[in-house]
Amino acid sequence: MSDVDINFYFDPICPFAWMTSKWIRLVQAQRGYTVDWRFISLRLINSHLDYDSHFPAEYEAQHTAGLRLLRVASAVRELHGREAVGPLYAAFGARILETGPDEGRVPGWQAAGDLVVDALAEAGLPVSLAAALDDTDRDAEIQAESDEALSLTGKDVGTPIIHFEPSHGVAFFGPVISRLPDEEQAAQLWDHVVGLARFPGFAELKRSLREQPQLPSFGVTTQETGKVEDWHAGSRRLKK
Repeated sequence: MSDVDINFYFDPICPFAWMTSKWIRLVQAQRGYTVDWRFISLRLINSHLDYDSHFPAEYEAQHTAGLRLLRVASAVRELHGREAVGPLYAAFGARILETGPDEGRVPGWQAAGDLVVDALAEAGLPVSLAAALDDTDRDAEIQAESDEALSLTGKDVGTPIIHFEPSHGVAFFGPVISRLPDEEQAAQLWDHVVGLARFPGFAELKRSLREQPQLPSFGVTTQETGKVEDWHAGSRRLKK
């Protein structure tokens, strides 16, 4: 789609993509931007890696859950149009990332059938679309869109990827933020990020130290500063 202002490539399992999406919704409301919520699967873009040696133990199940949720989003987009994806993503995020941590949950719980059914219902969509969780025929479409996202930035990135003013505008990974700005800060941050990305010679501004995001799923309130961690290679990889 080239008739929108922003293409936002997300994996519903990624807390930093979720935080950035909340910021983008603030910017969208202020600037009147149109957003196409598109797919990038962490499980598929890392399919060449051995998860046991590269990632913490729970990552494979989490990334697989993200892929399963994107299959549902794919079915929603096919049957109910692109505009239905944003509300579904919001409903997924509310249940996965805006709830408190629970040590008793089995890794991959984020794609549990009852969670998906509830999210579909909240988004005003048929709950029968939860059947797409295991529809591997949709993976080719998700892979193609993931490849599309990486073609805009290069491969050494994660989620989200933002493409502003497609198809000829600027694209970038992130920005990775751990705190949600207020409305005034949201617009300022947007202008700074786009201004930097538009400089033709700009390539990267990065640090791997990150605060845990101010999200209930991390047990971090908006009055707290999350624990600082080193997200090696952008994903807490155990090795490159």
